[in-house]
Parts: sequence; structure tokens; C-alpha cells
Amino acid sequence: MSEFSPTIGVASTHPADMPEAHADIPVWNSENWFYEDWQPGHKIRSLRRTIAEGESHMFNALVLDIHPYVQDQMFAGKEGIFGKRLVAGAFVFSAGLGLVATNCVNAFSYGYDKLRFIKPVFIGDTIYSIRTNLDKKPRYRNMGLIRASYEVFKGEGELVLYCEHLQTVKYKNPADFVGKTEK
Repeated sequence: MSEFSPTIGVASTHPADMPEAHADIPVWNSENWFYEDWQPGHKIRSLRRTIAEGESHMFNALVLDIHPYVQDQMFAGKEGIFGKRLVAGAFVFSAGLGLVATNCVNAFSYGYDKLRFIKPVFIGDTIYSIRTNLDKKPRYRNMGLIRASYEVFKGEGELVLYCEHLQTVKYKNPADFVGKTEK
């Protein structure tokens, strides 16, 4: 182990490479839950966040999205069907999921299903997200597969985005799943 090794996983709970008083403080926005701990039906809601023009432009520049609906006020105002610029759906997806993302060191993203952009989001709109744990099943020798829905809302509760996130999550006790996995 090198002198500069990262403090992740179990070591992040009480890392040996910092003062004991600091190591005893829980890591913010990090979880150590396992497959067995994940409960279907559990929900979390995020804080709200207003999408500013500058960050919308920065995202578009980063991903090279120069569609007139997100970048051209003259087009959007005169020819666009909404009369103003949209926030790129990919940014709404990223920001919306980021609002309820946790840093579980035992979970790994497997993919997303059923991604739908239901209503437009505009610069200056305020969004928040709700994540609902849907289901889980044993999948691999050391990890199970979990599925959660993400609903992004704007304003006072208008649904703008829906998707389902699949993750593989380490078992706390892999021996409990012998003979119950698909692979």
C-alpha cells in the first residue's frame, strides 16, 4: 500500500492516514450499504435547484450541443414551439440524477432503462428529484442487481423526466446467494 493510497470503502470509515479526530467524522454523501441492506419501496427526495443560464451553456459547450432550441434565443423565441430556449434533456437527466445520487462504494452503475423527457425544462426552472427503490434480484456470484426509478420534477410538482437506474451491488455475505444467481 502506497503512502498516498485513496481512502475508499471500509477504509473511508476510519482511515489511518489522517488524525483520529478527523477519521471518526462520518464521510458526507457516502454510503457503505450492501445488496442485503437495499429495501424496495424506500424513497428519497432531493433539495431543489434552479438551472441557471450559464451552467446550461457550459453543459452545451462541454457536450457540443448547439441545437437552436438550447443555444439560439432568436430562433427559440421566433420559430421554436415553446417561445424560449430549452435546457438540454441530457443536462436535466444529469442534474436531476445528481440531486439524489449517493456515493455507495459497493454499488456500480449497470445502465438506465425507460429514459423519457416528459415535459420541457427552461432556463430559470427549479427542479427536484425523487428516487424510489423498485426491486432487486441476485445476479452474479458476488453482486446482485437493483433497480430504482428517478423522477425529476419542476416547479411545484410537474413531472419532467423519468428513468430507471440499474446497479450491481456487492453482497455482504456472498455465501447466502450460492445457487440463487443467474450467472
